[in-house]
Amino acid sequence: MNAVPADMPNTPMVAASSTLALVHYLDCRGVLNRDQVERITGTTLDALRDPDLRVPAEHHYRLWAYAEQVTGDPAVGLHAGQVVDPERMGLVGHVFFNCDTLGEAVTQYVRLHRLINESVTLTFEQTGDLAVLAWQPDQPGHYCRQDMDRTLAAALSRTRHFIHPAITAQWAEIAHPEPSYAGEYATLLGGPVSFNHATTRLAFSSRHLSHPIPHRNPYVYSAVLKQVNGVLARLQTRRTFGRKIRRLISRQMATDRIDADTLARQCHMSRQTLYRRLKKEGVSFHELVEQVRKDKALRYVAADHYALGEIAFLLGFSELSAFSRAFKRWTGLAPAQYRARHLAGESGPTQD
Repeated sequence: MNAVPADMPNTPMVAASSTLALVHYLDCRGVLNRDQVERITGTTLDALRDPDLRVPAEHHYRLWAYAEQVTGDPAVGLHAGQVVDPERMGLVGHVFFNCDTLGEAVTQYVRLHRLINESVTLTFEQTGDLAVLAWQPDQPGHYCRQDMDRTLAAALSRTRHFIHPAITAQWAEIAHPEPSYAGEYATLLGGPVSFNHATTRLAFSSRHLSHPIPHRNPYVYSAVLKQVNGVLARLQTRRTFGRKIRRLISRQMATDRIDADTLARQCHMSRQTLYRRLKKEGVSFHELVEQVRKDKALRYVAADHYALGEIAFLLGFSELSAFSRAFKRWTGLAPAQYRARHLAGESGPTQD
């Protein structure tokens, strides 16, 4: 029994250390069923200890659903994320907590995030006095409420443990609908929390970026960073170009007419070369445009922040009726129906 090989370009992967940490949490709760977990993950528990192993994201997310079921705890992600165990952190975690300052650590965390989870894009920006991290799954099926909960809880809990106990979030915007345990977020994060957003974002004061990391070890940092960079280099050829084109499409969708010639020029290549490189990754340019447009549509309609006419404009449709026809082709529902069902809680998370 083995995990899907890491060289399958269309299979986003998760670091096995993340899956192993969840397995350990289940073991500590006394609900670990080895056979069942191995069936879900597609690999043996012993193999998960390999620091270079990667597990398909879909398998990892199914394990989270199973964890909620066997623990009977809908907030299992928040609770598992508050467990701080240096012995069970992955390589990226050891890089993070051996940097000089929190600002440098955040920069490395964003740069190396693909090693943690290839199905989610992490970005970082500073606006005024705020520093904001944003997590954006590549497609709706790659959004996992429990894993996002763990990510947020681990980010705050580990930062407080290793850097400064008084660090809190200024605010958080969560992509999934408000759960039954919503009150736990503000208690954990320290700031106001709202739900049903297009993207999960966590904001904290920029002044925290200058916090030194107290017990950093420059020798550990150098050795682990070298190892991590080697792993990252081996992954650079996997879906890298398609992801770049997808980001360019997403960025330009509301401001320019999307066409292959324009994007090819931005990448300093011909349209034929762009098509050829995408084909090597198993996708076409037009499929990417359609994926981006669909994923944005699902997020915008579900989040209820924009009127439907505004969404049509943001996605490059000439009129609302054209957008409505496309949306019904994608989902089988009119945009207004989809929004109403989502807001009524009849559908699961649909975020990108």
